[in-house]
Amino acid sequence: MNDTPVWKRDEIESPCVRVCVVHPEARICTGCYRTIDEISRWSKMTQDERREIMAALPGRAPMLRKRRGGRAARLARG
Repeated sequence: MNDTPVWKRDEIESPCVRVCVVHPEARICTGCYRTIDEISRWSKMTQDERREIMAALPGRAPMLRKRRGGRAARLARG
């Protein structure tokens, strides 16, 4: 058995889940909930900046779950 310690990077991993679709109204990725700006700057951000964004991501999920109208909206337009 090898007792050599494994080198690990001390940084937050990306929240990307490889579902890269930007919601047209909320303007955030439907997979990871980051904005386009956050995605493009991710590798250049400090660990503190990434931690702050990671903490905010769960609160963004409800922005994508809002219904866009459905039958009631179509009847109201009619």
